[in-house]
Amino acid sequence: MSPIRIVPSADGLTTIYLNRPEKHHAIDAAMMDALTEALEASARDDAVRVILLASEGSHFCAGGDLGWMKSQFGAGRDSKIREARRLACMLKTLNDLPKPVIVRVQGDAYGGGLGLMATADIVIAADNARFALPETRLGLIPAVIGPFIIAKTGGARVREIFITGSRMDAARARSLGLVSHVVPAGELDAIVRREVDTALKASPEAMSRAKQLCRKITAGDLDARIESAIIALADCWDNEETRAGLKAFFDKSPPPWLP
Repeated sequence: MSPIRIVPSADGLTTIYLNRPEKHHAIDAAMMDALTEALEASARDDAVRVILLASEGSHFCAGGDLGWMKSQFGAGRDSKIREARRLACMLKTLNDLPKPVIVRVQGDAYGGGLGLMATADIVIAADNARFALPETRLGLIPAVIGPFIIAKTGGARVREIFITGSRMDAARARSLGLVSHVVPAGELDAIVRREVDTALKASPEAMSRAKQLCRKITAGDLDARIESAIIALADCWDNEETRAGLKAFFDKSPPPWLP
C-alpha cells in the first residue's frame, strides 16, 4: 500500500492523504520520499492551485515511525544525518511550495505531525485533537522540525512544549500559532471547504508571490538553521542518556532518569 494517496479534482484542489492507518500515519522513509515527490509534481502542475494535506482515523499523524527510529538507533552517524536530511527535505519542500497548503487535522498529531502543520499556510483542527512534541521524553530532541516550528510560532512561545514534551489541546495549539482555526469536529470538512474556496478565488500567481514574500520576511537563513538542527540531532543520537532512553522505550521499560 502506498504511504500517501493523491486525489485530484477538476476545480484545482489536490488532496494528499497520509495513508498508513495501521501506524496512525507515522512518517517513515517511504512516506517522506513519496510526499516529497508528490509535492514537487504539484508545484510543476499549473492545474493544481491548492494543496490539502489530510488523513483519516483517530490520528492526523503519530510522528516518526518506530521502525524507522529503530533502524536509526543502530545506524552510524552518517546514516543518521542522511535520514535527518531526508525529513528536512520533505518539510522544506512543503514549506517552499509556491501554492497554498491547507492542513486538515481531524485527530491527534505528535512530533513530525506538528512539523507538517508548521510548514502549512492554513491549519484547521478539530476541537478534540491533541498535540505534543514528545521527543525529550525519549531522550531525543525535536531537532529537524524545530526550525519550522520556531519560524511559525516564535521560539519563546513554544519553549514549554519544546523542552518538556507536554501535551496540549487544540486551543493551546492555536494560541501558539500552530493552528489557524479550531472548529467542532462535525464542522471540520465544511470549514476546510470554505478555506479551499477562498484560496481558489485568489490569483494563483499573486498567492505564490505573497507566500514567497512571507518566507523572505520571516524565515531568515532557514537553510543554515536546518543544517544546525540536523547536526544537533546526530549529536543527540550519540549521547549515552539518549541511547539508554530509547532502549527503555523500545523495551517498554521506564527510562533511567525517572525517580
